[in-house]
Amino acid sequence: MTLRDAKIGQTVKVVKLSGGGAIKRRIMDMGITKGVEIYIRKVAPLGDPIEVTVRGYELSIRKADAQMIETE
Repeated sequence: MTLRDAKIGQTVKVVKLSGGGAIKRRIMDMGITKGVEIYIRKVAPLGDPIEVTVRGYELSIRKADAQMIETE
């Protein structure tokens, strides 16, 4: 399952970051690393972006980036 598939109100744990290069580095710089828990707060009406809480702060992630974050 990826972060894109998670439902509102669900808390998921990051298992793996796929992708590579600058995009993966940017995701890691935002605090999304292996083992961190992410709470899904909101999803925009058209599904993009997804608003999450990571490490105590709120973050908006595009669906394309959320697809690269594998969760359990």
